Amino acid sequence: MSVCSSNPSCGEDVDELEAVSWYHYDLSRHAAEALLLSNGVDGSFLLRNSNKGPDCFAISVRAKDSVKHFNVRRQGGKYYFGFNDFATLQDFTSHLANQPLLGSETGNLIVLRVPYPRQVEEPSIYESVCVHTAMQTGRHESDLVPSAPSLGTKEGYLVKQGAIIKNWKQRWFTLNRNELKYFKDKMFVEPIRTLDLTACSAVQFDYSQERVNCFCLVFPERTFYLCAKSGVEADEWIKILRWKLSQIKKGR
Repeated sequence: MSVCSSNPSCGEDVDELEAVSWYHYDLSRHAAEALLLSNGVDGSFLLRNSNKGPDCFAISVRAKDSVKHFNVRRQGGKYYFGFNDFATLQDFTSHLANQPLLGSETGNLIVLRVPYPRQVEEPSIYESVCVHTAMQTGRHESDLVPSAPSLGTKEGYLVKQGAIIKNWKQRWFTLNRNELKYFKDKMFVEPIRTLDLTACSAVQFDYSQERVNCFCLVFPERTFYLCAKSGVEADEWIKILRWKLSQIKKGR
């Protein structure tokens, strides 16, 4: 069974997933995060193609101010999701209809509450152009360089070392666009501090502290020392933070 996601109406070879109203074909990870963060609610999810290859998909779900992505694989007509396998597409979608609770390796618990539809009603109202004049001259199509901040979201508890008194306190961290915020607790709305990653020069594992699973973020005025609950979680934070820095260096 081949995936015909680039053109939903491409003749007889139509994927059975076309009938699923919340299957978003070739929606990218970047676009899925932007869509769910701007229009979704906590627990909104969608199914999309994964870049891992044919018959590989991803469920993207909004978890408060971040978006998590989970692998789905299809083989021999069966669907494999987490520790479960489903004999048919109907079995798979029926499972999701019962609002399953997912636990990630980082310990976060997420409920898949409501699917985000592929087709959404939008107003047929467009602005009329009243002024149209060039602000520069001599530029060409090659001068149009697309630019957008990298999305890549993450959140979770980390233990942070104090700046003056070197004690360790648990804080709730959220990563969104180029901002790493930490809060006194998950329930607080206002952050204690917001770190601008455009000023961060390095993210790396740290072995100087008498703690395990530690890493640090190097800023001009200070190095922040953080510890995760597990090596897996620390590695996830380091990977996504390093990816953010690489995107910043590329000017994205």
